[in-house]
Amino acid sequence: MFLFWRIFGLNALVLGAATALLLWAPVTVSVPVLLTEAAVLLSGLAVMLVANAALLGVGLAPLNRLSRLMTTVDLLQPGRRLPVPGRGGLTGLISTFNAMLDRLEAERADASARVLSAQEAERRRIARELHDEVGQSLTAVLLSLSRLADRAPEPLHAELLDAQEVTRESLAEVRRLARRLRPDVLEDLGLSSALISLSTEIAAHTGLAVTRRFPPGLPPLDPEVELVLYRVAQEGLTNVARHADAEHAELELHRADDAVVLRLSDDGHGIGAVREGAGIRGMRERALLVGGRLSVGPNPGGGTLLTLTIPLSREGS
Repeated sequence: MFLFWRIFGLNALVLGAATALLLWAPVTVSVPVLLTEAAVLLSGLAVMLVANAALLGVGLAPLNRLSRLMTTVDLLQPGRRLPVPGRGGLTGLISTFNAMLDRLEAERADASARVLSAQEAERRRIARELHDEVGQSLTAVLLSLSRLADRAPEPLHAELLDAQEVTRESLAEVRRLARRLRPDVLEDLGLSSALISLSTEIAAHTGLAVTRRFPPGLPPLDPEVELVLYRVAQEGLTNVARHADAEHAELELHRADDAVVLRLSDDGHGIGAVREGAGIRGMRERALLVGGRLSVGPNPGGGTLLTLTIPLSREGS
């Protein structure tokens, strides 16, 4: 209602000024209207329209800023707020909008935390079943094939050896999948060892050369932070191997002031103007869970640069 009265007042001001000019100005209107009188009236109308447009532009400017922010806001990039003016009729509207963003970001973070927690639990369950059920079954098949191959004549012996090799490769693949789903080395040996194991495995299976830089001095981290760093590195290396057409990648983990920073760069064709997919948005959601900030963009030396920064002073660390 205040905005209504504000616009009404602006229009009333312009119309009142025009009425006062007509009352006290030495201008008359003849019948029929003379050319000079028509010129004066049209000039007055033009002045009224320009003044009205200028006053409405000033009055509605905060709404325009609010509209632009509403079209560009992204809950995965929190913190963007519209400045609240000290006075004026739109102060309450802008404050309400900022409060709504606070609530939406908190609800999004809470929902993402529950989803990712359930996802990690499901990954652990699948990894355990792969290791305990499928892995043991394949091991039993492998042993049976080995015993049969020892007693079988040619050419059945050679065929059983081929089947044994296929089974052995399948068993290795099952174990590799189980390790990717549930990084036991992260819990047993720590983050650096887990990242070394991850990069070595990806390099062995894809041919991507990975250089690691893990300077000493990294402080102890929460298990939740370590898991986020590991999953972001895992997703980033997988994206490089699948989509970047790169030959070399560099993985770096270090401390910068009061934050821990994970950097992944490659020499591929770069990210360009491609829209962010589910992989990058998933990494952003993980980063938000620990108060981190993820940036993905072009690498100054060519390719793509991914940077994850997590403050060490975050709440609960």
